[in-house]
Amino acid sequence: MSEGKFNIGKIVNTHGIRGEVKVVRITDFEDRFSSGNTVYLQDNQGEYKPLVIATHRVHKGFDLLQFKGYENINEVEAFKGLMLSIDEDQLTDLEEGAYYYHEIVGCKVFTTDGEELGKVKEILSPGANDVWVVQRINAKDLLIPYIEQVVKEVDNENKIIKIQLMEGMLD
Repeated sequence: MSEGKFNIGKIVNTHGIRGEVKVVRITDFEDRFSSGNTVYLQDNQGEYKPLVIATHRVHKGFDLLQFKGYENINEVEAFKGLMLSIDEDQLTDLEEGAYYYHEIVGCKVFTTDGEELGKVKEILSPGANDVWVVQRINAKDLLIPYIEQVVKEVDNENKIIKIQLMEGMLD
């Protein structure tokens, strides 16, 4: 990711012949894909191209987008596999205790007793709450549910998270 750009989805395929693309969303904010919004397509050289969303709909768990000026499959075929991003000034203020994924990924995770467990490598959103995947050294990944009983402190500035281990978490 470039400075000031934040990934919100990945184009995984085209859909139909009228220029729609199928996007796997990596944002909790569906309104990022509203008609008229500008998103940025990062090409294989790392360059960003602004695209204006013409239409958005959800189909079988994917976001289907069509961009203004792109009205057939041949024009969007090259977009497959590329990331969609937004500018930093498009970020929304979050309520207290809520975090953007980019603020959590990369944080070191410690127990409340001070034992270092590893770093958050990704975030899963399976349902009621997010699950933070912690990459451990010489051990299998640790799955941490983002709930009050487990996550005790998040220090964004120092990229440190303190958790209270629950029984069986390290098994």
